[in-house]
Amino acid sequence: MYIYSQLEIQGMVQGVGFRPFVARLATRFEQKGWIKNTSLGVLVSIEGLETQQHDFLNALQTELPPFAEIDDLKITAKPSENFERFEILTSINDAPTSAFILPDIATCPECVENIFNPQSRYYRYPFTSCCSCGARYSVTTHQPYDRANTSMAKFVLCADCQHEYQSMDNRRFHAQTLACPTCGVQLSFLGESGQVLAEKDTALKLAVEQLKAGKIIALKGIGGYQLLVDATNQEVVERLRQRKKRPLKPFALMVENLAAAQKLCEISELEQTALASPAAPIVLLKRREQIALADAGAPQQSLLGVMLAYSPLHHLLLHDFGSPLVATSGNRSSEPICIDDTQALENLAGIADYFLVHNRPILRPLDDSIVRVINKKVTVLRRARGFAPLPIKAPLFEGGLGGFALNTLAVGGQMKNTVAISHKNQAILSQHLGDLDSEATRQQFQKTLVDLQNAYAVKPVRVMHDLHPDYVSSQFAANLKIEKHAVQHHYAHALSCLAENNLQPPVLGIIWDGSGFGNDGTIWGGEFLSIHKKGFERFAHFRTFSLVGGSKAIQEPRRVALSLLFEIFGEKAFVDFDLGFSLNEQQLLKIALTKQLNCPKTSSIGRLFDAVASLLDLCHVNEYEGHAAMLLENCASSIETKDCYDFEISDSMIIDWQPMIEQILLDKTTQSSNYCAAKFHNTLAKISVEIAHHANQKNIVLSGGCFQNALLTENVFTELTTANFTVYTYQNVPPNDGGLALGQLYAASFLNLTD
Repeated sequence: MYIYSQLEIQGMVQGVGFRPFVARLATRFEQKGWIKNTSLGVLVSIEGLETQQHDFLNALQTELPPFAEIDDLKITAKPSENFERFEILTSINDAPTSAFILPDIATCPECVENIFNPQSRYYRYPFTSCCSCGARYSVTTHQPYDRANTSMAKFVLCADCQHEYQSMDNRRFHAQTLACPTCGVQLSFLGESGQVLAEKDTALKLAVEQLKAGKIIALKGIGGYQLLVDATNQEVVERLRQRKKRPLKPFALMVENLAAAQKLCEISELEQTALASPAAPIVLLKRREQIALADAGAPQQSLLGVMLAYSPLHHLLLHDFGSPLVATSGNRSSEPICIDDTQALENLAGIADYFLVHNRPILRPLDDSIVRVINKKVTVLRRARGFAPLPIKAPLFEGGLGGFALNTLAVGGQMKNTVAISHKNQAILSQHLGDLDSEATRQQFQKTLVDLQNAYAVKPVRVMHDLHPDYVSSQFAANLKIEKHAVQHHYAHALSCLAENNLQPPVLGIIWDGSGFGNDGTIWGGEFLSIHKKGFERFAHFRTFSLVGGSKAIQEPRRVALSLLFEIFGEKAFVDFDLGFSLNEQQLLKIALTKQLNCPKTSSIGRLFDAVASLLDLCHVNEYEGHAAMLLENCASSIETKDCYDFEISDSMIIDWQPMIEQILLDKTTQSSNYCAAKFHNTLAKISVEIAHHANQKNIVLSGGCFQNALLTENVFTELTTANFTVYTYQNVPPNDGGLALGQLYAASFLNLTD
């Protein structure tokens, strides 16, 4: 029996080679008709024998190409039309957007083989791609995903490319970023003032020469500029630090392949999978001893941030250079990465010696993503290139209700900002935008909000924002003429973990971070929250202590250490302990602590980490965010012990840190810093179990920036699961403030619940 069916398909079906895949299936199962992209997804008409059409539909759902995902498939019977063939029709844009934009995808092995094959017409072409790889989100203007809707539109296909584009048996069949040396994107090598010094392959070779000569190269990559230097050259790495004003924060490394990465680091099977994944993120790996790298690349660190070459341009550079490169964001401190040539020449002047650029416009900035294996899961710490803007499906309540409230906007926090929108019961979380301290980042924040709303045709009716009134994101929300809702910082952290794990309340949230504005006006950060469908209660928290000097205490862990010592020993703290303060500073700090001048109170575990790092003489002044905490984790990871310090929990569920601090001070006189640091981590895990027993809630979520610490997360997880609690952590969303917008978005789901 000959039948005609029309298929409406929604999901990840654009930018993944889905139309060529369907066309090949149609040929295989002798179906005629057509396929086209729409703003809703993909529309397919097929006509053929019923048995073969059944096989076609089965293969459609079981043999999907990489990255493709069908969320919804509607099949409608139609009267026969006697099609002559199966063809790919011109896309249409006649409805509100529903299709999802795919992230940028690392170069596939076949394209890598092409660029190193002298017989291939793509030999040494730095912008080779096919249906399975290449730029996506960074070049897409709007849906549907067609070449005309990308920054590739101005590059007209040559006869050879046109032939491949139209050949069904070619993997570049309908590849929208298809280009070759004849008709495609081209390289230029520029001097400091923008003068062209070389073009095409000569430009690449000259860039390699200058890298070998110890120069700093600004490279225009997939989602923005990177600054590259020889990772084995101590002098040039130090020069990059000086010019970028980045004294100690570790630089990321890029290597040619997995074998090169294995020479530098110990790599587990899971870490290897992350490195070689289509997202190609920076992966935090344990460094090997005595490796041929400049010490200035990642001073004081046992971990290295390593990524594999992920574009043809990177592959060619690393192959020709022959050793690892430092590859760090092409920006000035606290600003977004540069994406425009003019912007880069201006902003990176005085940092870069030369510029290796191309003529394909980058439409939105995308930093390299960062992941780390935590508790046997690859956990995203910075979600950008390769991950954004993949949708996050909404949890559903009993009876199928719930999910993300429609037409909702979430504007995130102040640090590590991301924003999010709800779209057809899914969340679209933006790429990492950064800290909203600089004007340039604030402008990008607003551009991204507009970008997401336009891309998915969302008109928000409400905005969710942090409770802190001074956050730039909160102030922005206050000026919008739509419904507004403030979401407490740590409540949003907990809800982001619930959304990530497809959970609904009730749960106990263990939320540990640096700071967040509490419901009582103080700074929270060591929280145990009882989460339910009407909101939350603060079930338990750590005893508060002073941040002497306010925000200056965040920069100087020794100030937090002094605050703890002052609470325990009073003015004797200034006599018995040397934290490196001058006499004048001591006098001012004594007055401030005695009179509680500019000494806001906090329960922050992040600051407690700082204090312990200072007391153990690991770090008295933070050179970058998380500096002291990272050194403390490094110390603790180098020793195995199950010993713990004492702690006390009051009837009002306040955890007293004083017994632990007193014992650390005793231990440090006879024990190593490693031992003390490990006991500190173990103690926090034991505290978690004690509070969980009091809360009597089986399901527990771990969230907040402190849970970027793999040792802490694994200790807490192990102790809680051993005690028969069910514990949830992260994978695709950062546990830090990069996940706040998702939690805020989920909070809107509970606004009107009365049960």
